[in-house]
This record gives sequence, structure tokens and C-alpha cells, in this order.
Amino acid sequence: MNAKLFFQAIAKFAAGAVIVGLLIFLPAGTFAYAQGWLLMGILFVPMFAAGIVMMFKDPELLKKRLNAREKEGEQKAVLALSGLMFAAAFAAAGLCFRFGFLMIPVWASIAAAAVFLGGYALYAAVLAQNSYLSRTIEVSEGQKVIDTGLYGVVRHPMYTSTLVLFLSMPLVLGSILSFLVMLIYVPLIVKRIKNEEQVLSRDLPGYSDYLERVRYRLIPFIW
Repeated sequence: MNAKLFFQAIAKFAAGAVIVGLLIFLPAGTFAYAQGWLLMGILFVPMFAAGIVMMFKDPELLKKRLNAREKEGEQKAVLALSGLMFAAAFAAAGLCFRFGFLMIPVWASIAAAAVFLGGYALYAAVLAQNSYLSRTIEVSEGQKVIDTGLYGVVRHPMYTSTLVLFLSMPLVLGSILSFLVMLIYVPLIVKRIKNEEQVLSRDLPGYSDYLERVRYRLIPFIW
């Protein structure tokens, strides 16, 4: 096991958990926010388990997933806006809980949690099918076009899974206002996908042919 990679993964995991916790519970003004703890559990427990699996089975993939330094200028802007969106959505949820504003019933949050876990399962399936996945848009040495499994249905199944995850997240927190904030993700991901396809068509042999074979980018029969 790569000790440096292990400690890097643990540090990023811990920092992420602390930051998300602060963004949720500080605006809420209390730790007695059950839906906040529900999100923390379904978000970070599977994330920790996935990290352990990748550490032993595919450390190179874990290394790629930890790398968030974009080289493409357009993508840097998308990531910055995404970060602001997440911060605003979590803070909005905490404030809505604090003041009892536009909150949905607990049973609806539990249903949203089931949808969220379904999105996580889809995300895990994508990771299993594509070992080239990185958090940044780049082409690795020896990379090949993946066109089977989920990639034979839509071009970007990872983004399909993140769409499910991110749009269900504010509902797990019980906040309609937070959900409205998170809808900003839709145009952001559309922009990211279009730029990613330009980069891959330019740098990855065979990707232009793949675009001809697989019509839908994100959601079958829609887009």
C-alpha cells in the first residue's frame, strides 16, 4: 500500500467532512439537525468505503480521483462556480432548518436518501467500468475509448450519476430552497460536458467516432 497516497486520501476525506459539516450545521445553529446527519452519513460512509476499495484494488484510479487541478481554463471556472453553488446550497439548507422555511417532511428526505444511494451505486458501476476516470479533463497515456456497458448507453454516465446525487442531496437535507440553488448544476454540467467532448475529440484517438455511435450525452432519449 502506498503510504503517501493513503494519508493524502485520509486528509482530503477528513477535510471534506469537516467543511461540509460546518457549512450545514453552522447556519442551522445546532447539531440537532437530523436530516443534516442523514446526509453526512450517506455521503461520507460510502465515500470512505469506496476509497478503501480503490486503495487496494486500483490505487492509480484513486490518485486520479484525488487530483482536482484542472488544466483547461474553462473547466477551472466551472469548478469554481460549482464550489460556490455547493456552499450556498448547504448554507441555505441549514438556514431553512433554523427558521423552519420551505422544509419538506422527514419521510420525503428518507425517500431522497434512497435516490441518493441509487446514484452512488451508479457512480460505483461507472468507476468499475472506466479506470481512466479523473476529476480533471485530461487524456492519460495509453488511454482508450470506453464504449461498452453504461458508456454504450450515454457518453457521460459519471455525470448522470452526479446529477442524481447532487439534485437529491438538498432534498435529503429537507430544503426546497437548497434544491433550487443546486439546479445551477444543470447548466454547469452541460458546459463542462461540451468542453470535455471538444478536448477528448482533439486528444483521444477514436473519440470522434464514439460520438457518432452513442447519441445521448447524459440522459437516454433526452440529451
